[in-house]
Amino acid sequence: MSTTIAVLGAGAWGTALAVVLARAGHRVTLCARRAEHLAAMRTARENSAHLPRVKLPRALVLSNRWAEAASASEVVVMAVPSRFARAAMAPVGSAIGRSATVVSVTKGIEEDSLKTMTAMLAEVAPAAGHFAAFSGPAFATEVARGKPAAVVAAARDESVARSVQELFASRSLRVYRSTDVHGVELAGAAKNVIAIAAGISDGLRLGSSARAGLITRGVAELTRLGLRAGARAETLAGLAGLGDLVLTCTCDLSRNRTLGLRIGRGEDAPAAIASTTSGDAWVAEGASNARSIERLAARMGVEMPIVTAVCRVLYDGARANAMVEELLSRELKAEF
Repeated sequence: MSTTIAVLGAGAWGTALAVVLARAGHRVTLCARRAEHLAAMRTARENSAHLPRVKLPRALVLSNRWAEAASASEVVVMAVPSRFARAAMAPVGSAIGRSATVVSVTKGIEEDSLKTMTAMLAEVAPAAGHFAAFSGPAFATEVARGKPAAVVAAARDESVARSVQELFASRSLRVYRSTDVHGVELAGAAKNVIAIAAGISDGLRLGSSARAGLITRGVAELTRLGLRAGARAETLAGLAGLGDLVLTCTCDLSRNRTLGLRIGRGEDAPAAIASTTSGDAWVAEGASNARSIERLAARMGVEMPIVTAVCRVLYDGARANAMVEELLSRELKAEF
C-alpha cells in the first residue's frame, strides 16, 4: 500500500531514504532548505552535493515547502542534523497532522536541553499522532545503491514500531523493530563521539589493538549511560548500539572517524571541525554531540572518560596524544 511521506532534510541520509521509499512505490516529497540546492537537484535529478552518482527516481517530488509537504503526509521523516533540528522543525510542527507518524532518522542530543530528537519533536509537533526513531549501522551511499544493511525502527507503541518497520523495509534494507526508543537514540548519539576517538587513535597510528580497546571501552561507556537512562541492555548490544559503533569506528565512510583521523594526523581541532560543516549541515554529528553527551553523563553521574577526553581535544585545546596519555594513565581497575 502506498503511503504519502515527507522527508525533511536533503542531506545524504535524507536523500538516500527518500530514494529507497520512492523506489518502493510510496508518494515521497524530499524537502531541501536552500533554493540553490533544490534547483541543482531538479536540474540534475541527483543530489550532487551530498549523495553524488545516485539518480533520483522520477516519481520523487522535490520541494522547499516544508510545512505544505508535512501537512499533506501520513509520515514525516526528520533528517536534519541535530544541531539545527529544533530551528528547522519548529515552524513545521503545527502543520503536522494528528494522525501522522513523525520519524527521526537523526542521531544526536540537543546541546541546550539534552533532549533526544523524538523528545524535541514531541515539543515542537505536539499534535502529531506518533513518534519513532530509525537508526543503526548503515551508510547513506550504500543504502541508496541497494547494498545490504540492517537497522532498527523504534517506537514506544509496538504497532507503530511495526508500521515504521514495514514502511522502510526492502529487499536490501533489513529493518528490525524495538520499543526502546530512548536506548536507540542514546546509543546513536554516543557512538559518534567514540568514533572520533577511534579516528584520533588511527591518525596517531597507534594500531589495531588500540582501536579494538577503544571500541570495547566505548561500548562500556555507552552501556553505562544507557542503562542509567533506563535503556535496555540488549538495545545497547544490538544494531543501534554495538553494531553502529563498530561501523562508525572502523569504516572510511564514517565522517566522525574521518574528523578524528584529521586531528590525529596533526590538524588543528577547530579547523577540522569547521571543515566538517557544509553549508548549514553539520556533517560530523559527534563534534556537536560530544559536549551534550558529556553534560548528560555528568547530570546522571556516569563516568565516560573517552567522551571527556574527546571533548578536551575538540574544545579545550588538548593535544591528540594527550587524549591517549590521559586514558592510559587512569587508575588500574577491574574490567567489570
